[in-house]
Parts: sequence; structure tokens; C-alpha cells
Amino acid sequence: MASNTIRTVDPATGETLATYPIHAPVQLDDIFAAAAAAFAEWRHEPLSDRSEGLKKLASLLERDRDQLVELMRKEMGKLPEEGKGEIDKCAACCRYYAETGPQFLSVKEIKTEAARSYVAFEPIGTVLAIMPWNFPFWQVFRCLAPSLLAGNTVVLKHASNVSGCALEIERLVAEAFERDDLFQVVLAPGKAALELIRRPEVRGVSFTGSTPVGREIAAEAGRALKKAVLELGGSDAYVVLADADLEKAAKACVDSRAINAGQSCISAKRFIVEASVFEKFEALFLAKMREKKLAPLARADLREELHAQVEKSVAGGAKLLCGGTLPEGRGAFYPPTVLSRVKPGMVAFDEETFGPVAALVEAKDAAEAIELANQTSFGLGAAVFTKDFAKGLEIAEKQLAAGSCFINALVKSDPRLPFGGTKESGFGRELAEFGIHEFVNIKTIYGVE
Repeated sequence: MASNTIRTVDPATGETLATYPIHAPVQLDDIFAAAAAAFAEWRHEPLSDRSEGLKKLASLLERDRDQLVELMRKEMGKLPEEGKGEIDKCAACCRYYAETGPQFLSVKEIKTEAARSYVAFEPIGTVLAIMPWNFPFWQVFRCLAPSLLAGNTVVLKHASNVSGCALEIERLVAEAFERDDLFQVVLAPGKAALELIRRPEVRGVSFTGSTPVGREIAAEAGRALKKAVLELGGSDAYVVLADADLEKAAKACVDSRAINAGQSCISAKRFIVEASVFEKFEALFLAKMREKKLAPLARADLREELHAQVEKSVAGGAKLLCGGTLPEGRGAFYPPTVLSRVKPGMVAFDEETFGPVAALVEAKDAAEAIELANQTSFGLGAAVFTKDFAKGLEIAEKQLAAGSCFINALVKSDPRLPFGGTKESGFGRELAEFGIHEFVNIKTIYGVE
């Protein structure tokens, strides 16, 4: 029998935190009707008022940061220091759009034969945000902030295991904008997402999650002719050239792999190193990885899937240097794990590993390293490490196939820069000017006197 409730569980202990009733059809009707009615008013509110709301929202996030951090720790296991950084990043995103967004939405004059011709940006309606659990605030805010500033309304279908975080965001937005219909939460199981896309009030879909689910979301949105932005999985490759500062490179690589206990689409998964420095880098990487103290994975089933990937990789010929065992006791903990001598065809090379599992890959030279980095169906992020900055820029810009390419630094998102992937890592962009233009009607105005 299907349950009519959602249960949140502490991944460190397995204990139930809370139980939430799933929204009934009539409640969904009310939520989407309210969103549509609010849009009819909100779209005409002055940009200055929308900006002020975002500024107040930033302040409220900072006011309540400690309790929000604690909620993330309980619901999905995030370390407190990482949780604080996430809340601060959400606040920064709100202020960035409040201060910079209005210029992104100002009309763009285009000189033609007309008396006047220009491009205007108008909101499209209600945006459905379907978001994952790994960054339960940041993933939402990078859709929420630009969408509300543009004049849209937002309905959130969050991952069930972070339902408490979703409701906290709803509370904060209502307080900041002094109305509860601009941003609303739907409490529903994951399978309900496709039905929500079909609702006539929905005009755009923002989805972050796995590639298989992303295909279903894209297909449903396509059938309904609704704009979609998809940020999907990744198997990010970091290329370490022979002339790199290996100590700094190893630190950045390990830090990237360990972010959020390895549960990040843009945390590095594959580390491709030139043969002449492979053994030295391997030793540095292994030592730093062993030092990491990690939070639990978000759910026990995710740990089982990750461990199965490790076992298959070892069976396929990968060398296990550390970790790779299931800890005893409560909680969904998994140790920092390093697999070396990984090659194409092995699970750790071909698939996304969503947890603290690193795959070290040896390349005979820089050309093969780049070839191996691009030998993936994913294309979310990539990095190259070299002391030759000009060469690093050349490789990042023209040779690595990914939506974000960094030099001598770990890949990260930033409100000031567009974020998104290519190939099976999705399409569309979030953040910066490109992100706010995803869910607006880019309208041509042409007038002859």
C-alpha cells in the first residue's frame, strides 16, 4: 500500500526526524492556483521592490543560519562548517541578483531601420523547481532568486528527505516578501514530478538531479512545450600535468572529492595524471585523502550503491589503496576511498560515483590525459593543473569538454558566473545574466512611426 506521508531520517543514526503528510490533489490545485494568481500581480511590481525583497531574504538567511545549518545536518548529514558556507552562499546570491539583476532585465536597444527597436525581458509565469537533497538550500536559491526578481513565481518539489529544509525556505521567503504565494512547497513523492510538469500553470521547469531522471523530465517538458533547464550528473576529470605544483594540486583534488562527503555533481571523480609524476601524485593524494573526516552519506541505499560501484571497479582491475569497506555501526558512513590504475571500461571511470571515492588514472602524456578526460558521456566540470598558466587557459578553453573549466583550482559555482553542463550533464544555464534569462520571454520590439 502506498504511503500518504513523507518521512525524514537522520543519516547518522537512522532515527526518524519528522513525518509530513503528502499534499492531496485539492491542495495541489490550491497551490498552483495561488501561484498563477500571484504571478498576475507580481510581474507588475517594480523591480526595486523585488530587489528589496531579495535583500531582506539574504538578511533572514543570516539571522537564522545556525538553525538552518543544524537542520541540514540532521536531514542529510552535512557538516556544520559546510552548512554555514551554503547558507552564506545563498545570501550572497540574493544580494547579487538584488544589486545586479535589474541591469540584466533592462531593455537592450538594437539599432535597425525602425524608429525604435529593442529587446525586452518579461516573466513567463510559474517555474517548477525540482531539486535534490545534496545542497538543500543552494540548489533552490540559484533558481529562486533570479526567478522571483524576473517577476515569476516558483513552486518547489524538493527531495523528500529534506522536506524540513524546503518548508524553512518557504517560511523565509514569505517573511521576506510579506506574502506566501510567491514561493510555495509541494510535498509529494519523486514520481509526482512528471504530473506536476503537466499542470497548465507551470511555464518552466528547473531540475537538478541524475541523468536518467533528467531524461524523463526533459521528455515530459518537451511534450508540454515548456522551457527546461537541466543540471544533471557528472564524472568530472581533473588533469594533472607533469609541470604542476603537485602538493597544491593534490590538496585541491582531495578537497574537491571530499566536498559534501563526495555528494556533489561538480566534485571531481577522475584524476588523470601524467605518467612521469603519477606515483608522486598518488602518494600525496592518498595521504591527504586518509586525513579526511567525512559526514555520512545522505541515505543508506546510496551507500550500498556506491559500495557496489567500488567492488565492481576492483573486480575489473582497479587497485584499492584505502577505504572500500562498509563500516560497522549505525549511520550511512563510508570511508574516504582511493582506487588507482583505473582505466576506461571500469565502473569508477565510466559512471558517476556519488560519494567519497576517487579514481586515479595514469596517462602517458598531456595529450592522452586530455583525451581520457573527455572520454565520458558527461560534461559538467573539469580542471587542469599546470604551472604554465597560458597553457592551462588554452586547455581549459579549447580542449576540455565541460560547462565549467578551471585552472589550478577546484570547480565551484559562483552567482557571478553561469553554471551548467554539456552532453549528458544537461543543458541551459543557472546563475549570472545567462541564468536569469532562461525563464523570461526575450521579446523583440520593433516600431515604425
